[in-house]
Amino acid sequence: MKQTNYQLFDFLDFNPALNEGDRLWRACTPTSIEAKEGDILITIPFQQQLNSNEINPDTSVARKSYQMRLRAYGTKIIRAAIGFDTEWMETSAMLQLDSHLTKNHLHFEKAEYEWIVKDSDNQTKAIVDFHPVETDWWSDLVPAPAETINLAFFPDGQHEVKLSAYDMFSPARHDAFALAFIEKDGQPHRATCAIQAKADECFTGTGERFAKMDLSGHTFQLYNQDGQGVNNRRAYKNIPFYLSSAPYGLFLHTTSFAKFSLADHSTRSAQILAEEPVIDLFLIGGDNAEQILYGYRQLTGFPAMPPVWSFGTWMSRMTYFSADEVNKICHRMRVEGYPCDVIHLDTGWFKTDWLCEWKFNEERFPNPKKFIAGLKGNGYRVSLWQLPYISYDAEQYEEANENDYISKSERKISGSSNFSIQDYAGTIDFTYDKATEWYKNLLKRLLDIGVACIKTDFGEDIHLDAKYHSMTPEKLHNLYPLLYQKAAYEITKEVTGDGIIWARAGWAGCQRYPLHWGGDSACSWDGLAGSLKGGLHLGLSGFGFWSHDVPGFHGVPNFMNSKLPEDIYVRWTQFGVFSSHLRYHGSHAREPWLYPNIAPIIKQWLQLRYHLIPYILEQSQKVTCSGYPMIRALLFHHPQDRTCWHIDDQYYFGDNIMVAPVMNPDNRRDIYLPEGKWVHFFTKEITEGARWLRNVAVPLSEMPVYVKYGAEIPFYPEQVNCTDEMNLSKTIKIRFDENTPK
Repeated sequence: MKQTNYQLFDFLDFNPALNEGDRLWRACTPTSIEAKEGDILITIPFQQQLNSNEINPDTSVARKSYQMRLRAYGTKIIRAAIGFDTEWMETSAMLQLDSHLTKNHLHFEKAEYEWIVKDSDNQTKAIVDFHPVETDWWSDLVPAPAETINLAFFPDGQHEVKLSAYDMFSPARHDAFALAFIEKDGQPHRATCAIQAKADECFTGTGERFAKMDLSGHTFQLYNQDGQGVNNRRAYKNIPFYLSSAPYGLFLHTTSFAKFSLADHSTRSAQILAEEPVIDLFLIGGDNAEQILYGYRQLTGFPAMPPVWSFGTWMSRMTYFSADEVNKICHRMRVEGYPCDVIHLDTGWFKTDWLCEWKFNEERFPNPKKFIAGLKGNGYRVSLWQLPYISYDAEQYEEANENDYISKSERKISGSSNFSIQDYAGTIDFTYDKATEWYKNLLKRLLDIGVACIKTDFGEDIHLDAKYHSMTPEKLHNLYPLLYQKAAYEITKEVTGDGIIWARAGWAGCQRYPLHWGGDSACSWDGLAGSLKGGLHLGLSGFGFWSHDVPGFHGVPNFMNSKLPEDIYVRWTQFGVFSSHLRYHGSHAREPWLYPNIAPIIKQWLQLRYHLIPYILEQSQKVTCSGYPMIRALLFHHPQDRTCWHIDDQYYFGDNIMVAPVMNPDNRRDIYLPEGKWVHFFTKEITEGARWLRNVAVPLSEMPVYVKYGAEIPFYPEQVNCTDEMNLSKTIKIRFDENTPK
């Protein structure tokens, strides 16, 4: 459908011909308010509108009234939910309320022109405004505005978050609706609301968004898809949460397909459309991004702490095909002094490449338990690839099909991966408890013989033309990664004691089960830049731990065979060293000795990674009990610095280190130093902040890394082959100031 530049069509999905049975119902002035069990119920009448792009009430149709429920959690979160002939979800798999986040009972007061909602501390949480519109009458050429709802929220009792009551050119020409729903063929079908946006307001988050830092002027489909790279609108991890510079956060509690339009269809509004007849918003207050994201995690869960070994180097490619090949690579890593903790086996460990049967090929991996034990004795953990789809050719197909462990369809369905010729008969049905236990048992057999981590690949797509045990495919699609990753994480934690997966897809709540990586990026400068953008936005969407394929996943322009540029290999390694986790992976060889011109540089950076593990562990612990991610946009620490709301190629690595990756072949870049004193990590040069350093030359072996003046960085003083060799009691602290040795 062509874009019309009218909100009714381009955002609310009406057909411009207005012939598909859709009818718009707009909120009118609330008629009553009551308190019930600590919640506030506001009765809101809705008026059907004429079937036209001219928005006028159809007064021949009687109004329908619905109740909006307001509920407060703690002192900084207000929930506003309304269902249209449909119940809102009291709870869901996405919610994991912090035990400290208790319900705060609400009451209300009535003034002449206001209903004022307050909490138990007498903080104002919402105001329904009935003040008449001030006029200076001159003409009746244009009629007065139609009735609407004028409602403002104060989630933290201070900052106002207001519905867009009058986002319009004239009464009949609207760019947003404060609150409305759409009937399709006489039944409530989808719902929308809009929050007033300031002219200079910035927006971030919404998932792993491969876009500039300020998302103003964009509309996003909250519909998980295979991203097929990191330089487009598609996203593996859509999160129905955004963060505003106003400041506030908004979490749309849904699993349905939805849209966010962030000052795009209208520069005056942040608009929401849910493809279900429910709007369920959690509005989260706070003075800065960390406080707001802390509130979001109080609702949806905090990231768990990954095991120590996971912070070491992971080595992989697509793919290793035998125990002998893996043993030779692991041996050479040790002989040549490249520290490494994890060896990952991708699609080639099965009987047939890509045919996932959760069993080792008996010829190429004749004794898996002995093989894994041998690697463990040399300081290596084993990670294994798999996916949540059952092939018709898989050994488990008949069992899965007969016992309803996979989705079912009346006709033969198929779906293939990006690279495999396998057709998949169905998706493992994690809405069915017996299917979940069956899947866990498949993994348990592998974990019991020593496997340390499962790569929960895919999950962003499911068979939508099939039936699932207890949820429609449309409701399950976005939620699926959470159920999938939860199952893998739980069984891994139960068997090994270490809670970890390696996951690609995501939805609200997935941050509880680390860790996630950025998908199939190109081995290119734009692939590197897009990866960082995605990681920064994901960190602004509640996730704490995130990684990426070093030095990009696929070749350009030849997907499998283009030569990997050596400067990109180095620059991406440097970025990886200052990421929460560091994994080499890609469509062909990634081992550093295969690139002899740069291998010595790579070794030095990997050794630095292990020196920094005490700092990484210290900061990771903070991630698990705060609102911070490990990789942080500058705005986390400088919310009042307007420049920081627009920087997407620098970041904080924990509290005290700021990193400016070089992402071009020119070995130069501009660097922004926020307010304060900064000490160059390598040269120890001290520079005053609140300034740009322009066109800085950065030789290939170097990288711009700065430490806050006066910060003490935990540092491991010895070189090791793996984390098993580390005695963390030997950790020293290096203070960065004018006395730091150069």
